[in-house]
Amino acid sequence: MRAFVARPGKAGKRPGLLLCQEAYGVNAHIRDVAQRFAREGYVAIAPELFHRTAPTGFEAPYDKFALTQPHMQALTTENLEADVRAAHAWLTQDSGTDPNRIVAVGFCMGGRVSYIAATSIPLKAAVSFYGGGIAPALVGRASRAQAPILFFWGARDTHIPDDQRRAIIDALATAGKSYVAVVFSDSGHAFFCDARPSYHRPSATQAWALTLAFLENHIE
Repeated sequence: MRAFVARPGKAGKRPGLLLCQEAYGVNAHIRDVAQRFAREGYVAIAPELFHRTAPTGFEAPYDKFALTQPHMQALTTENLEADVRAAHAWLTQDSGTDPNRIVAVGFCMGGRVSYIAATSIPLKAAVSFYGGGIAPALVGRASRAQAPILFFWGARDTHIPDDQRRAIIDALATAGKSYVAVVFSDSGHAFFCDARPSYHRPSATQAWALTLAFLENHIE
């Protein structure tokens, strides 16, 4: 499984961050986000989650969703869990990473993967940006959450209706798990991606600041 890695310029053991891709691959946007996290002091790794079915370095244009569908349909929860475990193991063994301060962040498809990571590996925190497919299929994993989870959603997101958002929150609350849920009233799906027409700068700016604060609070 190939991965893109971005490192901070600071010396010493730094916190590690597992960055989970959108459906379009570890593309320029995901690599840019990894580098943004690196500038904030994280060792960021973005694994290519389609490695079982797609060629190495697979990327699809944002207006060619059909190209991603065969690879998305081939994904299984078991394989994704194996992938996040492998990326987590890489971070714990990396000489520049503090193995006791590892977090996960994911976008869209990766938002679901970040949730899977939070319910399968020891993390300090996880962030899920508009993660689709968590409800109803994966709400039963809520009781397995090993870290606080921050969720971002857009109220205008037609892919993730309100009843699905509520199901996730209710499952975590019932399980007594720590979470924060933020819904931006003026945003739709993929509001954070500045390479897509759905980008909503005010929401993206606030979400980035909240993400950094949330992660910092939990890796101290």
